[in-house]
Amino acid sequence: MEAVVPQEIMTELTQILANLVLGDNQIRASAERAVNDRLEQSPDLYLLGLAQFATSADTELMRSFSLVLLRRLLFRSQPSKEPRVTLYDTLPSQALTTLERLLLHSLSHEPTNLVRRKAVDTVCDLANNSMRRGRPWHALQAQTFSMTQASEAHFRECAYRVFTGCPNLVTDLQTDAVLGVLQKGLQDAESIDVRLCALRASVTYLSFCDAHQLSQSLSLMYPMLETLPSVPNNQLNQFLATLNPLTTLRPSLFAPHLVALLTYLRTLIMPTADSGPTPTVAKPFPGTQGAFTFPPGPDQGVQDDRDSEVVEDEEKDLVRKSALELMVSLSEAKPAMVKRTEGWTAALVRACLEGMGELPENGLDAWLEAEPSDDAQDETYPHVYEQSLDRVACALGGKAVLPPAFQYIPSMLASYDWRLRHAGLMAIASIAEGTAQVMQGELGKVVDLVTPMFKDTHPRVRYAACQCLGQLCTDLEEVIQDRYHQQLFDALIPTLEAPESRVHSHAAAALINFCEGVERKTLIPYLDPIVERLLKMLNPAGENGQQTKRYVQEQALTSLAMVADASEATFAKYYPSIMPLLLNVLRNANSADHSKLRVKAMECAGLIAIAVGREVFRPDAGTLVDILIHIQNSPIDPSDTLLATYLIATWAKICQALGSEFEPYLPVVMPPLINAAAAKADVSIHDANDFQEKEGWETISMDGKIIGIRTATLEEKCQAFETLAIYAATLSPRFAPYVAQGLELCLPALRFYFHEGVREAACRLIPLLFECGTSSSTLTPQMVAASFVQLIRCMQIETDPSFLTSMYRTFIDGIQVVGLPALTPELHAGVIEATKHQLQVLADKRKDRSQRPDAKLDDIKKEMSLMEELEEFALEDMERLLKMLDPQHPLLIAVSSVRELGINQYDSEDEGDSDG
Repeated sequence: MEAVVPQEIMTELTQILANLVLGDNQIRASAERAVNDRLEQSPDLYLLGLAQFATSADTELMRSFSLVLLRRLLFRSQPSKEPRVTLYDTLPSQALTTLERLLLHSLSHEPTNLVRRKAVDTVCDLANNSMRRGRPWHALQAQTFSMTQASEAHFRECAYRVFTGCPNLVTDLQTDAVLGVLQKGLQDAESIDVRLCALRASVTYLSFCDAHQLSQSLSLMYPMLETLPSVPNNQLNQFLATLNPLTTLRPSLFAPHLVALLTYLRTLIMPTADSGPTPTVAKPFPGTQGAFTFPPGPDQGVQDDRDSEVVEDEEKDLVRKSALELMVSLSEAKPAMVKRTEGWTAALVRACLEGMGELPENGLDAWLEAEPSDDAQDETYPHVYEQSLDRVACALGGKAVLPPAFQYIPSMLASYDWRLRHAGLMAIASIAEGTAQVMQGELGKVVDLVTPMFKDTHPRVRYAACQCLGQLCTDLEEVIQDRYHQQLFDALIPTLEAPESRVHSHAAAALINFCEGVERKTLIPYLDPIVERLLKMLNPAGENGQQTKRYVQEQALTSLAMVADASEATFAKYYPSIMPLLLNVLRNANSADHSKLRVKAMECAGLIAIAVGREVFRPDAGTLVDILIHIQNSPIDPSDTLLATYLIATWAKICQALGSEFEPYLPVVMPPLINAAAAKADVSIHDANDFQEKEGWETISMDGKIIGIRTATLEEKCQAFETLAIYAATLSPRFAPYVAQGLELCLPALRFYFHEGVREAACRLIPLLFECGTSSSTLTPQMVAASFVQLIRCMQIETDPSFLTSMYRTFIDGIQVVGLPALTPELHAGVIEATKHQLQVLADKRKDRSQRPDAKLDDIKKEMSLMEELEEFALEDMERLLKMLDPQHPLLIAVSSVRELGINQYDSEDEGDSDG
């Protein structure tokens, strides 16, 4: 292709690019400066030079690198220009035309696969951004369609990659023409890679096309699904993963194909024989009938060519998990649809149970030596099957999931193989949340199945029993504790003395779940044996000459804290034995490897102080406070991410325990607390191409940028506001010196959209500060007016019905504290206007829902029901506020009218839609 850039520029650019790929940081930095300088002077020449380089460079590396660099530079914001103005926006039309021509040449003539893919990425980026700016690239559209007819498979593949990366190229064309091109690629007889790229393009097209196009494109699903059976295992995983986004975006497309799809996918997700008859809801515990064996016998499942046993190599395992994910995603997206497909739920449940039983048979010693925190990174553990079963249960509910699950679980728990016993227990834990409502009717049988497993010979089975019991106590909170506390304690308390650290530590963890939903009177008879065993775990020397592991001590402290919280004043009898131990830990656990133990001791001391009350705690209060002050004033290890959070929380607990006697410590605790509440969001913005994931950061994509938000900073800010609320509520007039400062923090926090918890806590704090200021005469009318003005502003723009409720309650509580006369005519008018606006918004939303087709409502009825419930809370508080202002206010009629627009009157298909 003829040159479009002078040779001297190409020579200079060649040297710059060569320097950019060098490992020497100094040379590379100099080359980067050179690039920026040249782009500042002549952006069109140097960008065209990069494009020309992509077509003419001798090496694959340099052609590829020039395309990557071109893509990054084209749409990079220019610091000297207005926001969002990129180099592309400064190029003259002629330069853009030449740039497009060069890239099209690269796309259709590049001989190597790697560089072609870079060319596709750059071309798609250019095409998408051009179209957003009103410059369609018709030549690309024509060339790409032409390339689908190329004799070389790699160019056909390239064409479908472009369709995937730039769906606008096809969505504005005749549907029949698009379907013909896509189907041709899906049925490409020569290349699996072409079929895969055509499948990706088809998924993208169906995801982006409008409703009319979609109705005309339903036939495309047949050739898409027909690509699967002929693909070998080493590539089938990619085909299945490609289909997965469509299960969420357009699940209804799969409806006509579910029976055939199940027949095919069942062979991938289950290596064993057919699942047999499906049990009924009335008899979800049909004994051992239909049980599967593990490992499968020689006549079961697919046989590996190399051996008579079923061997899941890496490729088969990937395919199996991808097929499972496809089914689970469809179940989550369209539960009513899949429940009507006979055998779907049974196959999914059985596949998950089989996968959960595939733990490594050996490795017990390594597991016993590992710490619990290592489990999440254990690649040998079948996490995906456990998580899938949980998701299926939550999506489909108890009526659908419990019968097939308990067709197998009883026989699994009776199996000779410890792995199946372990899997059976973990399965009960996994389905508890989603099937809680139905499981309540069978809870006695479930408890009878689980509690004997605490005496199992294998430590991992006993560990799983602890996990199962803990999860049941969370998902069936209060119900299981109230009905079966004696059975559960009889199993759990002896396990606190299990010989293995992993097991007795996990028993202590399960105890926390139990205590969170237990009545005080239920717990008290068991306190002595529980506390005695937890104190043994704290002993560093341990038993049998084995030193107690640190994670066991940390867990014992956490469990003691929860037991104290649940037993309240009754715990005072144990106070003399425990508090000195905690103070000793806080004095001496100063090294980095003891940091978690120290903060757990803080937490435990604070909760025990609240539980036993001020009179019992007072003699040790001064000592604990002195230790905490010393810790707070000591240099903080930057790697210790827990200390600041636990310090704030422990000060709050001491305040709750001491009440008004905490006032002298406010000068010590308030400065770091105010700093935490005033902290700005830690936000960073990156180019999408240059961003790397960082632990502790959440990200969102916007306009080609990645916005990262450091979550730890947000959590500390939220905790600070919650602690301020505790201080204000506990100390009331004694907190008066901080009222003005507290309001200064609260008002901007109402619009802190990075974290809902911060906004909620700020809402709760405002009326508490009013109370403190009113009782001490430090609250001024200006403070009240500023607070109400900010609340009204937020009311006018708020879209979240939950937070709208919080603001109305804050307004109501505030008026109750300061009195209705504090509401000036301007404020009165403002709140009425904001309420009128919100009533109109709610009315429009409800009218929109009522006009949706029944078929669409069926899929989202749970979400709509929840949304209307949240809106109802907001309407109730609007009504309360209006009645406070004027019992006969005309907007009260509007509130009733909006209520009548609701559609929250679904006849649930079955209770499974509301399980958990």
